[in-house]
Amino acid sequence: MSGHKLLFSGWKLWTSGTSRWTGRLHDGVNRSGKASFSSCIPKVCIVGSGPAGFYTAQHLIKARQDVEVDIYERLPVPFGLVRFGVAPDHPEVKNVINTFTQTAKHPRCNFYGNVNVGKDVSIEELQQAYHAVVLSYGAEGNRRMGVPGEDLPGVYSAKDFVGWYNGLPSCRELSPDLSCETAVVLGQGNVALDVARILLCPVDILKKTDITQPALEALAESRVRRVLIVGRRGPVQVACTIKELREMVKLPDTRPEMVASDFEGVTEALKDLPRPRKRLTELMLKTALEIPGEKEQEKRNKASRSWGFRFFRSPVEILADPDHLKTAGIRLAVNRLEGSGDSARAVLTGEVEDVTCGLVISSIGYKSLPIDSSVPFDSSRAIVPNSMGRVQQAAGLYCSGWLKTGPTGVIATTMNNSFDTARSLVEDMDSGALVISAEKSGSESIGTLLDNRGVKPVLFSDWEKIDSQEMKRGEAIGKPREKLLTVEEMLKEARK
Repeated sequence: MSGHKLLFSGWKLWTSGTSRWTGRLHDGVNRSGKASFSSCIPKVCIVGSGPAGFYTAQHLIKARQDVEVDIYERLPVPFGLVRFGVAPDHPEVKNVINTFTQTAKHPRCNFYGNVNVGKDVSIEELQQAYHAVVLSYGAEGNRRMGVPGEDLPGVYSAKDFVGWYNGLPSCRELSPDLSCETAVVLGQGNVALDVARILLCPVDILKKTDITQPALEALAESRVRRVLIVGRRGPVQVACTIKELREMVKLPDTRPEMVASDFEGVTEALKDLPRPRKRLTELMLKTALEIPGEKEQEKRNKASRSWGFRFFRSPVEILADPDHLKTAGIRLAVNRLEGSGDSARAVLTGEVEDVTCGLVISSIGYKSLPIDSSVPFDSSRAIVPNSMGRVQQAAGLYCSGWLKTGPTGVIATTMNNSFDTARSLVEDMDSGALVISAEKSGSESIGTLLDNRGVKPVLFSDWEKIDSQEMKRGEAIGKPREKLLTVEEMLKEARK
C-alpha cells in the first residue's frame, strides 16, 4: 500500500498557504472531473472506516456510476477492526485492506480521517450536506459482566486487551498485569481464543507479527502459564470456529487441559449436528478425550503451558486478594442446560466453584454506543433500529455493520450485511424514496465548517505516509510493521 500516489485528474497539488482540505478542489471541479455543484450527483457520507464502512462504499460505487462517497473516520488511520481487532498472527485476514485501499483511491471516493462525528460535526450537519448518511462506526463499548469485583485491577475487557496488543491509541496505557500463573477468559468465541492464544504464544512467533513492541515486551516477561476459557453453556454451543480451535490445539509448547465430564452425551449428539458444528465438536472431543499419538504425547509432556475449555460456568464474582487491591480469583456458578442445540439455555444449579487466578479477561461481546441524540438508538439491544439498513423514522439515514446487527459474525458476515444496506440505499435512490434531485454541497460545506472549528482532516494520501513509516519501522526490526501508537504521532507523520 505504501508509496502509491493519487493520480486522479482534477486533483490539485498542495501549495503553500492553501488549505489541505479545500485544495482537493480545483476551479470548482472535483476529483472525478465533475462540477462540484452539478445537480443530481448523489452524495453519500459514511461514518466509520472499518469493514462495514468500506464494504458499503465499495457496493455503492459499483452499483451507481454517478454516486460520490465520503468516508469520515474519528482516528487518523483507516480500517477499524481489521487494523485494531484482527490478531497479529492472522496476517492473511488483513488482506482485505488491499480491497479497501482500491475503494479509498477510487475517483468517486474520499477518506477524511481525524474527524470525530458527533463532536467535530453533527449528524444533522452531515444530513444537510449529503443526500444520505450511512452510520458504520461499529461497536466501541464493552458489555459489562454485572458482577461484584469486575472493576478490580487485573480484570480487563477483551476489546481493551485486543486493542492494547494491536495498537489502538485509547488502549495504549492499559499495561495489563501478567504476573500471575492462571488467566481466565470469559466467553468462548473467536476473540476469546485469540486472547488465549496470544497469552500463551511463544514470543519468537509473535515477534514476526505486527504486534506492538510494548505488548511484545510485556508478553516476553509474562508469567501466565495456564489459560481457562469459560462458557456458560456446553461443547455443542461453543461459539468459536474450527480454525481458531485448531490453532489452539497446534500451539507450540502447550497442552490441552479439559474436564472429561463436560463432554458427557456429546458423542451421541454428534449425528444431529450440522456439518461445520459436527467437525468442530469432533475436534474438541478428540482433543479432550482421545489418547494422543506418540508425537502429540511427547509435545504435551514437554509443554510448559496449558489451556482448556471450562463449560457450564457463569461468573458470579471476581475475588480480591486479602488487601482488596487486585484480582485473586473468580467465583463461577455451575450451570445445567435446558433444551438442546443452539437454543439450549444455561440454568443455575445453585452450586459454585472458585478458581484461583490473577487475570480475568471478559470476552462477552462488544457493544455499540449512541453517536448523536438525533439518531434513534435501541439501548437494550445496543443497535440503531433499522429495516434492511434503513434507520427507522429517519429518512436518508442508514446503518451497516455491527451497529445494524449487533457484534456478530466474521468479516464476510459484515461484508454481506453492508452490501444489503448499500442495496437498500440504491433502491431508494432509484425509486425516488430518497430524493437526490436537490443539489448538495457534500464535503465542501463540511470542510469549511471543520476549518472554522480548527479540525484538520487526514486524507488517504496522508494515511499512506503513516503506512509507509510504520512499514519502515517494522522492516528495521524484522516485522511487517511497527504501528504508531498515539494520535499525535500519526498526525505528525501525516503532515510531513
